Formats: sequence, structure tokens, C-alpha cells
Amino acid sequence: MATLELRHLRYLLAVAEHGTFTRAAEELHISQPTLSQQVKQLERTLGVQLLDRTGRTVRLTDAGAVYADHARRALRDLAAAERAVHDVQDLSRGHLRLGLTPTFTAYLLGPLTAELHTRHPGITLTVRETSQDRIEAALLAGDLDLGIAFGGPHLPGVAATTLFTETLSLVTGTARARELPDPLPVHSLQDEQLALLSADFATRGHIDAYLARHRTAPRTTIEANSVQALTEIVRRTPLATVLPDAVTHDHPHLTPVPLDPPLPTRTVTLLHREGAYASAAARAFTRLTHDLVRARGYAPPE
Repeated sequence: MATLELRHLRYLLAVAEHGTFTRAAEELHISQPTLSQQVKQLERTLGVQLLDRTGRTVRLTDAGAVYADHARRALRDLAAAERAVHDVQDLSRGHLRLGLTPTFTAYLLGPLTAELHTRHPGITLTVRETSQDRIEAALLAGDLDLGIAFGGPHLPGVAATTLFTETLSLVTGTARARELPDPLPVHSLQDEQLALLSADFATRGHIDAYLARHRTAPRTTIEANSVQALTEIVRRTPLATVLPDAVTHDHPHLTPVPLDPPLPTRTVTLLHREGAYASAAARAFTRLTHDLVRARGYAPPE
């Protein structure tokens, strides 16, 4: 009987993911015949057919699906074991994989990375900006160590620690803000021209729901898929936007104007996978995140 090796698991999962031996072989940088032979060897070792090769695409059999699920888990646990072995408790080196939803790159990522570099310059950081559902899926798959996103229902297996309460307001140039009442009645937005995040942002959905609830339809002159773009537009034009107040903290030319009634607040959370190994780097980042949130005076969780 042939010996089962880790490459057999990786080969099977690659074929299952791509649906063809050809594309899987290209990704693995091996020949298609070699890949096919290795998968057949795995099937002979287990004594069961793992792949259905009869259709236009190659699919996992029922037995293959069960085996692939355990294979993914085994490879994920082995990767975690490798990180644990190489984890350095004195933080002279280490690596952290962080995911966060897009608006946090505008006001939280910069201060966090600066603090991390100041405290622990030996730690390298990989940042992934993506949607909350993808962050949670990546945490469960072992592809991320931590995530920063919002409170609410989470996928089973994802644990959340509250960080602070995020408040959103109308954001304008400082000179324009002096001309507006504080707070600004929501219906006064009818007279404003807005630059808003595009519809693929969760924050835009939050804003649209608020406007619809109060039957207010301001003129949206510009849509952008970047908070940084919006801050530049608002700084240089009479337009206003709606963003987290904290975005203005590092922008002296921008001023938040509270709305009446206020936009609903959101709870910001630090996410991790339940039961996952927490490296020294992840533990250090968790501590400094809580420290930074307090130091910058963000509102405590409600």
C-alpha cells in the first residue's frame, strides 16, 4: 500500500477547487498526468473513489466531500502548528494576518500599524481589506488571525470582542460646517449635495436605510468606492458626505456635523476563530488595539 503524504491532500483539494485536472496542475506547477496519477494513488490507498470524472467538470463524490472536509481541517491545523512552533514569545519576530472592512482603513489602520511598529518592530503584518462575511470565512479557514468589523450575528465559530461604538455624522469642510446648525435636522439634507460611498459598502446601506426611514432624499452628486477619495472631494468642494466621526480626527480641514435624529451607532469588534491558537503577535496586537482605542477617546461600547 502506498504511503499517504501531505501532497496527496493538497492535490485532491486543488482538483476539487478548480474542477479540472488541467487547471489544478497549472496552479500546483506539476504535469497533468502526474497529478492524475497521484490522486488515483490516494484513492487506491483509501480504497474508495474520491472524484467523479464522468461529467464536464471533475466533482467530489460523497466520500470525497467528507474526506476533503477533513483534509482541509488537517492542513489548517498543521499550518497553525507551524506558526506555533515558530512563534517567538519575546516578539523579536512574528507575523500577523489582519482583515478589516473598508472604512477602518481610513482612520484605524494607520494608527494601529504605527503603534505596532513602535512597540514591536520585528512583527510583520499582512492586511486584507474585504467584506465582513469574507473576513469571517477566512478566520474559520485559518487564513486570517484577527479581523476588525462590526457587531451583530457572526458565523458559528467566530468570536467577537467589542472595541468601541462608531458614530456617523455629516462630514464637511471646516468652513462649510460653520454655516450649518449643530445638530443639523435630517430634512435639511434635502438642500445638500452629497458625495457618498458606493452601494457595495455596508456603510452606504446603513446611510440609505437611515435616509429612507426619515423620508429624506438628498442629491447624491458623487459616488466613490474609497473613503480617501471622499475626504479629498469634501475637503476641496462645498459637497458633504456621511462618514464615521473618527475619520475627521486626522483631517483638520474636515468637521463632523451631528444629525438630528442621529444616525444609529455601530459596535466595532475584534474577531477571531473560537479555539484557534493565538500567537504572541496576535495577543500583542489585541492588547495594543484596546490601548489605542482608549487613548484616542473612541466611545466605549454601549
